[in-house]
Order: sequence, then C-alpha cells, then structure tokens
Amino acid sequence: MASAPIDGIVSTDWLSKELGAPDLRVVDASWYLPQQKRDAKTEYAAHHIPGAVYFDIDLISDSSIPLPHMLPSTEQFARQISELGIGDGDRVVCYDGAGLFSAARAWWMLRVMGHTNVAVLDGGFPKWLAEKRLVEAGRAQPQPRRFTPRPDKRLIRSIEQVRDNLNTHRDQVLDARARARFKGTEPEPRPGVRSGHIPGSANLPYNELLDPKTGTILPKDQLIARFVAEGIDLSKPVVTSCGSGVTASALALGLYLVDRTDAAVYDGSWSEWGTRTDTPVET
Repeated sequence: MASAPIDGIVSTDWLSKELGAPDLRVVDASWYLPQQKRDAKTEYAAHHIPGAVYFDIDLISDSSIPLPHMLPSTEQFARQISELGIGDGDRVVCYDGAGLFSAARAWWMLRVMGHTNVAVLDGGFPKWLAEKRLVEAGRAQPQPRRFTPRPDKRLIRSIEQVRDNLNTHRDQVLDARARARFKGTEPEPRPGVRSGHIPGSANLPYNELLDPKTGTILPKDQLIARFVAEGIDLSKPVVTSCGSGVTASALALGLYLVDRTDAAVYDGSWSEWGTRTDTPVET
C-alpha cells in the first residue's frame, strides 16, 4: 500500500514515526551566510537526522553563472538528486540547522523540477535536537535511484520577466530580506551590490513567518494576516525575492501554506538585480 503524499510541512512527531519507511528520504539542506560563521557540511557530518543525506545548494547549482546557487539544468539536477538516493515516488523531507532558512530552497528546487511529494520539517533541526530525538554521525552512502525531472516553469522567474513586470504589474513582488536591507539603510553583505529594492515590491522578512517562541511556522490564519498586512492580495500571483533566492523560497513556502501554490521565486534575486546597471532600484 502506497504511503499518503506529504505536502508543505511535517512535524517532528510525524517524521520520528516515519523514519525508516522505504519510500522516505530526508535531506539536510543547511546553508549559511559567511557572517554566520557556521560550516554546514561539518555540522552535518557531526550529527544529523538518521538516514539524512546532505543537499548542497552550492553544488546542486549552475556553476557557469557568476551568481550564487542558481538553479541547474534539468539534466544536472536529475543526476545529482539521483546520486542522493532520491527517486520518483519518494517522499522527501527537507530540514536545516537554523530552523527555517535554507530548507525551503531545497523544497522549492524539487518542486520546480516536478517532484511535489516534498515537505519542510517544521522547526527544523533545532526543534529535533531540543526534543532529544535520534541523531547519527558520519555521511550517508545512498544508493542512486531514478529521478525523472518534470520542470514546472510557473514556479520560477528570470530577470527579464521581473523587469517586464515593472510595466505589466502581473505579479506582486515580495522581498524576504530584513527591512533595513530592503529600505537601503543597511548595506548588503555581498560586495558590489547596491542597496534598496525592486521598485514597487513589498517586504516581509522570512523570519516573520515563524512563531518567535517555538521557531515553528505560524498557523494559516496568522500567515494570511502577515501577507495581507504587507499589501499582498492573495488572489493574485506573487513572486518572491531575497538576497540570493534562499529565503525567498521560505516566503514561497509560506504562500504555499495559504493556498497560493503557484508562488514563484526570482532565482537571481538581489544578487543579480542589485549588481546590474540596467535595473532600477528604489529605497
């Protein structure tokens, strides 16, 4: 009997009970900014959820583009995901060491490539550890499985599409960066990147989707309130952006949980827009 599909988020209780299921794949998609002074690969090797493989968003990317961790070709993605032991029909749970920072990036990448049976662990590894659940050390050695990509282009935007949107206003653009970076009152962490935001965009820092006490994602009604408070009309298309497409994916997850399942991510985000000379900036 096939397992019921997973969708959006799963709890630590659910994952603890499902560990070891033959169709379940767990991925540690931890990634950190240099100023966070954390080494995701070292931390993964030291301890991770049993059976988890390490999903390296820098490695699973298009290295031919001088921008951080851009989505790779379907062929490259399929090959690398297969090597992680993730195949067609598998249920995939993504988590990270911050709680909700980069796990949603892996969730979004899998969805863009057509794998919809995927969820993010609510509360992430911090909650798992706080509950003293099982962990293991070392590096997983998965058996390759067949992964068939079925790209869903609705879920991604290019710079050309975002630039065209300045005139068409088809999409609402929502930025996940901290408010000071959005307003241009705090410098960007990457050298050579201008301060400010895409003209006409709204701002909702990704961490405001979380309960500050538990680190878990807010209930649906509170998520809706957060989006509406920033002027987002949830009946219309939304594109999310951030510094480099990582926390934009967290906003896409939040939108998914309030039934905006077609929310797209501007992959290049501010790392691309803020370095170009042909893109307008607003502060």
